[in-house]
Amino acid sequence: MDLQDFLIQGEGSEEEKKEAWDYFQKAYEHQMKGELEEAVNLYKRSIGSHPTAEAYTFLGWTYSFMGRLDEAIEECHHAIEVDPDFGNPYNDIGAYLIEKGQFDEAIPWFERAMKASRYESPAFPHLNLGRVYERKGEWSQAIECYKKALALNPNYALAKRALGRLISMLN
Repeated sequence: MDLQDFLIQGEGSEEEKKEAWDYFQKAYEHQMKGELEEAVNLYKRSIGSHPTAEAYTFLGWTYSFMGRLDEAIEECHHAIEVDPDFGNPYNDIGAYLIEKGQFDEAIPWFERAMKASRYESPAFPHLNLGRVYERKGEWSQAIECYKKALALNPNYALAKRALGRLISMLN
């Protein structure tokens, strides 16, 4: 995502959107440095200036790094309210549910992510759904999901490893 994408989202002045973008970028930098509390504060300031699905999703992602999965899920729900076409929060909710051991509950979230019209990483929910099926012992469905992930992104190393590991395990 770039400034132009950020600026066209929703209502608000150009100044509010630019301020939100600046906070978002700073938040991301702090998040990548592991400065999570500061990232949370900056994502909240971004949302306060101009709420976007990305800011809510990344705030949730930061909460997940902190082990605060319920709050991460809540932020993803906010993201979906702002932009139901944005795929990331659906996938992230599913991933957080996997972390909580709620495999069956995760499945519909990955399926919704796969249908999202605005998603830069459509291979992710296929891999994650494969992880669910693998944990449930549904090997053929897991293999199909990993293959779909690789069809969408042939260089997706996690999907390659998952598929190779599962096939070798079954042989």
